[in-house]
Amino acid sequence: MQHVTLLPTTFLLLFCCLLPIADAAGAEENPRKELRSEISAMERSAGFTAKDTAYISKILTLAGEMRFYDADSLLKLSERSLTLSEAAGFLKGKAKSYLRLADYHSDKGDSEKAIELYEKGLALSEAGNFGDLRLSALNGLSGEYVYKGDIAGALTKYLEALELAEQTGELEMQSILNENIANLYAEQKDYDHCLEYFQRVKRINDKLGNDIIKAETMSNLASVYADMGNLEYAMFNINQSIDIFEENRIFDWLAYAYETKGKVYLKKFNYKWALYWYSQAEMLHMNLEDDRSRIDLLNGMAEAHFGQGNDSLASDYATQAFRISEKIRFTEGKRDCAQTLYRIHRKQEDYATALVYHEVFQKLSDSISKRENQQGLSLLKTRNEFEKQKEELIEENEKALAEQKRFVWIGWVALFIALIIIYLVYRSKRLQKQLAEELTTKKDILEVRKAELQANNQTKTKLFSIIGHDLRGPIGALQSLLTMYSEGDMKKEEFLSFIPKLKSDVDHIFFTLNNLLSWGYTQMEGAKTKPSNTILENIVQENINLLAEIADQKSIRVVSELQGNTEVWSDPNQIDIVIRNLISNALKFTPENGIVSIRAEDKDTHWVIAVRDTGVGIDRVTMSRLFQDSSNTSTYGTNNEKGTGLGLSLCKEMVEKNNGKIWVDSTLRIGSTFYFTLPKAAQKYSEAV
Repeated sequence: MQHVTLLPTTFLLLFCCLLPIADAAGAEENPRKELRSEISAMERSAGFTAKDTAYISKILTLAGEMRFYDADSLLKLSERSLTLSEAAGFLKGKAKSYLRLADYHSDKGDSEKAIELYEKGLALSEAGNFGDLRLSALNGLSGEYVYKGDIAGALTKYLEALELAEQTGELEMQSILNENIANLYAEQKDYDHCLEYFQRVKRINDKLGNDIIKAETMSNLASVYADMGNLEYAMFNINQSIDIFEENRIFDWLAYAYETKGKVYLKKFNYKWALYWYSQAEMLHMNLEDDRSRIDLLNGMAEAHFGQGNDSLASDYATQAFRISEKIRFTEGKRDCAQTLYRIHRKQEDYATALVYHEVFQKLSDSISKRENQQGLSLLKTRNEFEKQKEELIEENEKALAEQKRFVWIGWVALFIALIIIYLVYRSKRLQKQLAEELTTKKDILEVRKAELQANNQTKTKLFSIIGHDLRGPIGALQSLLTMYSEGDMKKEEFLSFIPKLKSDVDHIFFTLNNLLSWGYTQMEGAKTKPSNTILENIVQENINLLAEIADQKSIRVVSELQGNTEVWSDPNQIDIVIRNLISNALKFTPENGIVSIRAEDKDTHWVIAVRDTGVGIDRVTMSRLFQDSSNTSTYGTNNEKGTGLGLSLCKEMVEKNNGKIWVDSTLRIGSTFYFTLPKAAQKYSEAV
């Protein structure tokens, strides 16, 4: 569990003797009741004005207390404090109001809006030099980047916040930020670095001497140990944290601790006790309003019921968790719930539903950019190594300076010794300069290597992304069907009913592989453009014949309007790829009984080729990024045909290699026309050969 912005992800039960739910709610309500009373007293006092900064601050404090108990109150109080702060010119109140509003949208799963508000709060905090709010804003931003799967972005903000916390001596925020970085390593299964950061957190917590903060760390550490399979250490840490939370009646963290204890029992396959702790957590959670936290709790209960053979209850809990994940757009939760539902429906021999959830799981697993996360952590390791080298060089410099001072002091004793010291000082300065130059050189080398690594990995990242996203899914579905059929889980008739889908997936894989190999070949600088006099209408007709079956399936008429004199100077293999992808795209986005036509317009020095369809059209936003280098836009066709988003990038690259240009004109619900130019075949080109 991450601090401050990432609240407990499941909730707990009470140890041995249960605390009554009403009692718990009452204890939690007291701070909020006291704040309401104080606000009411201020409003009734003589000379009261709503522009009083103390009054606005009190409203903001109440808003923070309401976060996981009444989201509507959090929103209304935050909006009210923002209005009052603007009227009073209270910059700090305005900054804090944006952070509270960001918390609300974060809990609702609207990360884009939350990031926008956190950034507004951060900008005001920096303008007003409010160090505490700046740390909170950076930590909140980092949490949203984690929810979005942008680990590199989260690390950047965490490190920026950590550096600020170290400069200002904010030990509590240092503890929180180091623990959040440890959790990032845990999510990547890099437990060595994770535990290294937890050791740092423990040292900071010892300086703080706060038992509640120590208990929070032990709860997170227990969850990590449970994921590692070190269940004894997990149980030791969680029991200690439970004692502290119960004594201090910290119910949100106590809930998380008990849920973690349920997870430990689940990993021990002790489903009875796992359900015991999960159920108590569910009871406490009734007094909280935190959808994101409920997902792991409900999915954990689903797994425990499934382990006991209660398939119906397991399905109910997992489905509920899946729906909450969809509601707040929580990708990781949706993925985990899909996996649980796949196991449940497969056991119930509901193979069609099982396959649906299996495909959802595969798709979401691929969409969570683990490769980018690992690269982000690698950058952090590189930074740590650089910082370590810098500290070693600084330490050497400090030793050299200390030696210099000692010789200067001795120099007062005798002129001869002074002369020697002068020489040593000169040598020491030269050594210091040399060390500084070496430090700069090493830094430059690290930056160059970092840039080279990013450049070299860009192509591989894109290749693996497409392979994982567009090939792994269909192949995984095919593998699942074959496995169920070979193991006797599926009858022959059921298997044969999936044949049309399998054929569509295989066709998609073949077309994707063809594009992928062509693009990869060009990216690895293995493809050289070899232009020659090329008859364009022959290439067009061959591709019309090749794609005839797809066109027939949708009753689409494909017409070539090219005349017999369309001769261009280009590489025929590359232009073949361009024609095939554009016709394939036109078929994909044209509904049944449509028309796709190919024509060429004669210009002075070149041909303008147009592939027109009567399809669904493209909106302006999508059109603006179709041919961008960083774009990998992919959508489903009118019959849910799949695509990689690679085809248009490949077309652009191939056309430009042949000294041409490519663009698109489209109108929604009327159709699209893709244009590209190619040089005319001329005598001078023949001589160039």
